Amino acid sequence: MKQKNILDKVLNYVYNTSKQPILLKDMLIASVQFSNGMEVDSSRLGFRLNLTRAYIVYIALVLAILVPISLLTHKPLAKIDPHISIIGAMIITALIFMGFNYFMDLLKNSMTKSTIKKAWSLHFPYFSYEEYNQNVNKFFENAMREEVSKRDLQKYILDRLAQL
Repeated sequence: MKQKNILDKVLNYVYNTSKQPILLKDMLIASVQFSNGMEVDSSRLGFRLNLTRAYIVYIALVLAILVPISLLTHKPLAKIDPHISIIGAMIITALIFMGFNYFMDLLKNSMTKSTIKKAWSLHFPYFSYEEYNQNVNKFFENAMREEVSKRDLQKYILDRLAQL
């Protein structure tokens, strides 16, 4: 439970979110894209990255990991050939820079899923996201093929959910 609270605090710190509710069609498009493993347009879901804050969080995370490791390994590495320490520092530096991309991807996926779930609870309050998202995604794709209007989209999906 505490991890989720920390993650939520980090997401709220790193991302600026819109106060406007997410439109049904935008939420459905984002849900389909997210389920298919595609990158979701964050502006469609109403959040934007604050890059400076993301760097601050990442630096704090890296320091929280590297400082204790450095304290433990400093004396043994000082006694060994300095070339090993130099090569190790280069490898660690490369890992830190590569890790930032994975960190940003993890944050964006977490924020996307969180935002979709919030919008889901607004548009489909009686259907849990985890249980019904695949069905709703299929219904939405069928609605797009059948060219259902935006106005009738929610009724179309709710009618299909009621038949399950």
